[in-house]
Amino acid sequence: MRSETERNIHAAQSMSRRTFAAGAGAGLLALTACSEGTSQTAETASEETPAALGQNPDNAESLAISQDSWSYGADNDIYYQIGLPYCGNPEADAYESMGIYVPGAYFKATKNEDGTYSCTIDESATVGSFTAATAPVAIPINTAGYSAQDAPTAYSAQGLTDYLEAGLIYVYPGARGRNNGTNDDGTSFAGGAPWGVTDFKAAIRALRYSASAIPGGAEHIYTFGHSGGGAQSSLVGATGDAALYAPYLEHIGALFTDKDGNALSDAIDGAMCWCPITSLDIADEAYEWMMGQFETSGTRADGTWTKQLSSDMAGKFADYVNSMAFTKDGETLELQEGGEGTYTSGSYYEMVVSAIEGSLNNFLADTEFPYTPSDETMADGGFGGGAPSGEAPSGSAPSGDAPTGAAPSDNGSSGSAPTGAAPTAAGSTSSASSDSTTYETAEDYIASLNEDTSWVSYDSSTNTAMISGMGDFVTHCKAATKDAGAFDELDRGAAENYLFGTGTTDNLHFDKIMAELLDENEDVYAKLSDFDESYVSAYAGDLESTDDLGTVSADRQNMYDPLYFAAKSLDGYGTSTICPHWRIRTGIEQGDTSLTTELDLALVLEENPDVQDVDFATVWGKGHTTAERTGSAATNFISWVESCCKAAQ
Repeated sequence: MRSETERNIHAAQSMSRRTFAAGAGAGLLALTACSEGTSQTAETASEETPAALGQNPDNAESLAISQDSWSYGADNDIYYQIGLPYCGNPEADAYESMGIYVPGAYFKATKNEDGTYSCTIDESATVGSFTAATAPVAIPINTAGYSAQDAPTAYSAQGLTDYLEAGLIYVYPGARGRNNGTNDDGTSFAGGAPWGVTDFKAAIRALRYSASAIPGGAEHIYTFGHSGGGAQSSLVGATGDAALYAPYLEHIGALFTDKDGNALSDAIDGAMCWCPITSLDIADEAYEWMMGQFETSGTRADGTWTKQLSSDMAGKFADYVNSMAFTKDGETLELQEGGEGTYTSGSYYEMVVSAIEGSLNNFLADTEFPYTPSDETMADGGFGGGAPSGEAPSGSAPSGDAPTGAAPSDNGSSGSAPTGAAPTAAGSTSSASSDSTTYETAEDYIASLNEDTSWVSYDSSTNTAMISGMGDFVTHCKAATKDAGAFDELDRGAAENYLFGTGTTDNLHFDKIMAELLDENEDVYAKLSDFDESYVSAYAGDLESTDDLGTVSADRQNMYDPLYFAAKSLDGYGTSTICPHWRIRTGIEQGDTSLTTELDLALVLEENPDVQDVDFATVWGKGHTTAERTGSAATNFISWVESCCKAAQ
C-alpha cells in the first residue's frame, strides 16, 4: 500500500521524457535522438503539453548559463564554466553548483576584454562520432559510500580529455552526501537521502533550462558512478521526473519550466553503474542469505543471538524474492527450502549459480594464459572534474576470526577508501599484483581454486567450468566482510545509517525487517549470548523518524531504491520515466554487498517495457572496483554511450 506521502503527491504523475521533448522542442539544437531527424522520441511524443512538477524560483533567470562567460583551456581546447549554481535556494554552499566542460570545436568564440569568451555553437562542428547537434552529456557521480561530491572550484583538465576528445559534454555537479553539514557562515544543512539525488536532478534541470547554450541541447544525458555513486547513477536513471522528488526539488529552488513555460525534465538516456550499493531496504537480508549463512565466526558464531538473527534474515530474503515475482526468460523465479543452506533451492537459486558460472566462463574465454592475477581498485576521486568530499567512511570490519578460503580481491566496505594508487585517467583503475603466482594454463588456475576443496569442475575441450554450489563459491571467493546487519549496523555505524539519518539526528536505523524480527523474536534472542533488549526499541523508534520535509523513513528508502520505480510488483512502478539504456558492471568477489543486489536490478530492468537494453556483467576475479571484463572503464563507458546514440539513429 502507498504511504500518505505517496498518496498526497501521486496525483502529480510524472511526465515522460517523450512528452518533455514534445513540449520543449522548439528552439533547441538537439531534441532528436543522437542524430537529426531520426527521433523516436518525437514520433511517439504526446500531443498534450506536460504539466510541470513544481514552480520555478523567483530568481530562475539568474540560473541561466551565460554564453558570454566561458573560459578557455588552450592546452586541451576546452571551453568551461565552473561555479554555476543549479538551484535558486541552495542549502549547501560547497556542493550545489557545477562545472561544464565543452570540446573547443563545438564553439565559435570571441575573446572579451576581461579574458572570458563569448561563444556560439558551430552547427557544422564534429567531434568524434558526434556533431554540435547530437553531442551527449556525461555526468560523473563520484560518491562512493554515498559521500558528498564537492563542486569544482578551479579548472583542471585532468581526467576529462578522454570524454571530450570523443565529443561528449562533461558536466560535474556537486551534490550532498550521507552526512549533515555546516556552511562557512555557520548555517547547517541536511544530508542523506534523498538530497544527493535531488541535487543531481536539479543540475540536470538547470542544464536543460539553458539548452540553447549547450551543444546537443542537454537532451541526451548519461550518468556514471561506482559503489554508492553507482547506486545514485541507477537512481537518477530510474527516477526520471518522479513526483516523489518534487517537494525536495522545490525546496532548493530547482527549475521546473524553461523560459517559455514548457516543463523541464530530469529524465536521462542512460545509467552506467559499477558495483551499485542499492536496494537498501532488503540489502541486509540479501547479505545474510548469500554470504552470512556460510560464515561461522564473529557475529555469526554458534550460540550468539546474531547468528540466529542472520539465519532469520536469510529466510526473510526468500520471502522477499517470492513476493517480488522476478522473471527470467518468461519463468517466475522462486526460492524454496532445501539445498546447501537456508532456502538454497529453486529457480532463483539456480539463476544465481548460473550467473556465477557465467562469470567464471567469461573469465576463461577472455583470459590469455599464462595469467597473473592483479588487484584493481577504484580510488575515490577517480572521475575527472572534481573529487568526493573526503567524508570518512563509517562502520568497521566484521568481528571474529578471518574467514577461511581465498579472500576477495578487494575487501573494502561500501564507503571505504580502496587501496591502490590513484587512477591515471578518467574512471580508470590502477593495478597492483595481489598474487605473485603465474598460472601457466587454465587447468593450473582451476586447480588453485580447488586447492582446499574440489568445487569447480573444468572441461578443457570446451574451456568451460561448473561449480558445486553457491556456498562453496562464497567460502572461497566472496566471504562476508561485514557483520550481521551489514548496512543497518546494531550501533548505527554503517554509512547507510547516516544516509537515512535526518537533519536533527545524524544516523538512524532503517531496516524494517530487522525491526520486525527483533520485536517478534525478542524472547528467543534473549536466551542467546550478547543480546541487548534496547535494540528492540531503538530500531522501532528510528523507523518512525521524519526528515525536514516530514517524510518517513520508508518513503525515503523507496526514493533511494531503483526497483521501487522499475519493478512491476511495487507501488512506484509507472510513476517515473525509466532511462532506456543501462550498463551494469560488478566485481563478483566484492564482500560489500550480495551478488543478488545487482542481479535483481538487471532482472527488473530487463522486464521493464520502457528499457531498451541492459548490458550486464559481473566480472570474475574483481572486487569492489570499476570492474570490466576487458579494457578500461572510461573507454568502455564512452564506447557504450556511442553505441546507445548510434542505435537511436
